[in-house]
Amino acid sequence: MSESSDNEASEAHPMSTASPEIQDLARRLLAFEAAHDSSSDVRVEVAVRVIEELRMRLIRLAGVDGFRSLLSRALTLAKAKVPSLNMVHVRADGSVEGFDGIEQSQEVGEATQAGIVLVAHLLELLVTFIGEPLTLRLVRDAWPDASVDGAGLRTEEKP
Repeated sequence: MSESSDNEASEAHPMSTASPEIQDLARRLLAFEAAHDSSSDVRVEVAVRVIEELRMRLIRLAGVDGFRSLLSRALTLAKAKVPSLNMVHVRADGSVEGFDGIEQSQEVGEATQAGIVLVAHLLELLVTFIGEPLTLRLVRDAWPDASVDGAGLRTEEKP
């Protein structure tokens, strides 16, 4: 895709890319989760564990249907950046399935990137709907030992 096509795609879908700050937070959460994992295969399952932790906390706030809608939207946005996410689906209970297919068909870096992009879009939507302070509080509650201080989660301003 040419550079002008990328710009046109971004204008057509203004939320197709999460802000750099949110991408960094997603990367840190996945790295933290991977560092604290005892299994031998931590590529994409890390993203599933991060999403599952967020799911368990957010269904208390938004209900299963609310979380499923939020994750479904995040997945749709992430698929625009990472087509291999077409294998992933959101179940009725808000959990995800299909990450194992990405892991088997992609290289390690690509599989990890797919997880980062999806988690980043989920966090971006959270900031949009509940704000930065509540999003950071939710993340700190879920991962009290992870470094999230100084994470300015400003979403990119959309015209």
